[in-house]
Amino acid sequence: MSGAEPGLLERLHGIREAGDVPLVGDARWPKAQWDATVAAAAAAELPDGTAWATLTSGSSGAPRIVLRSAESWSDSFAAVSGFLDAGSGDTVALPAPPASSLTLFSLAHSLSGGPRPVLRPTPEADVLHGTPQALRAVLDAGSHPRLRAALIGGSHLDPALRRRAEAAGIRVSAYYGAAELSFVACDEGEGLRPFPGVELEIRDGELWVRSPYVASGYAGAPGPLRRDGAWATVGDRAALDDGRLRLLGRADEAILSASATIVPEEVEAVLRSIPGVRDAIVFGLPREPVGALVSALLELEGDAPVDVRPHAAAQLAPAHRPRRWFAGQIPRTASGKPARAEAVRQVLAGEVQSLVIR
Repeated sequence: MSGAEPGLLERLHGIREAGDVPLVGDARWPKAQWDATVAAAAAAELPDGTAWATLTSGSSGAPRIVLRSAESWSDSFAAVSGFLDAGSGDTVALPAPPASSLTLFSLAHSLSGGPRPVLRPTPEADVLHGTPQALRAVLDAGSHPRLRAALIGGSHLDPALRRRAEAAGIRVSAYYGAAELSFVACDEGEGLRPFPGVELEIRDGELWVRSPYVASGYAGAPGPLRRDGAWATVGDRAALDDGRLRLLGRADEAILSASATIVPEEVEAVLRSIPGVRDAIVFGLPREPVGALVSALLELEGDAPVDVRPHAAAQLAPAHRPRRWFAGQIPRTASGKPARAEAVRQVLAGEVQSLVIR
């Protein structure tokens, strides 16, 4: 287990050459998280062929250790190089910490001839692999003279952010994936389509994949990965429309309010389209007897009032409109993904302000 100290790539190479399995932690973790992760790793029974261990993002709860073979990543290296149009002579900026499976993947790719990693955005970077939050930070900084391509995952990519990046000369490929499934689908501007080598199937509203990139399993606590022969799922709800994948969120994140079932991602997409709203996260707050109140935490562009109610009323069915509104900075995992469980905790603890709307 390693932190993000200099020489990490060399340490990973040494661990792999010795036939051991690296797991990268984060120096910012509290002691309790380190202790729990170390204990789970020490007790793990590794399947034959295990080469890498990664951590889930923790965006919906406690992180889990995901085990995978070398091939479950290396089989996708050629496709990733193609999306980035980058090889060993190029530099890839990796803003997320190495504990993120997104960054650890790119470190593994570098060890096999992929772009040379830099664990932060720099003016010298040719390409970027990170989250939408990382892409926005690079654009806000305005110092990316060589950056020509970005591979963006981890959470929803706002179309306006894609347009902004492309106007700056950065070609953007966004993808949907999971720590357990790796790459599932990629969007180069016309919607999510299956990632090379991946087959998709919808069963009772749930996304299943047949893919060479699926992880072997978990160390420690079990997780959402389920298998049916060659097919696997982590429980994401989705639909296929003319070959394009439309994500509807995890089944366990659906909000049950009175007699309605609300998918947070559908409401979030509407809220992000409101002028003055930078980002949004939607969740249920416990409320008897209806079950939960649909609630939203908005990250605003500035201090000016935002008139959200007419937009929500015009685009959302009554049961899907948030009843409680909050404003503040959306909590994120270390890799930059929105952390829904933490947003609920902050609201219940009174750590974010109610949004006064007209």
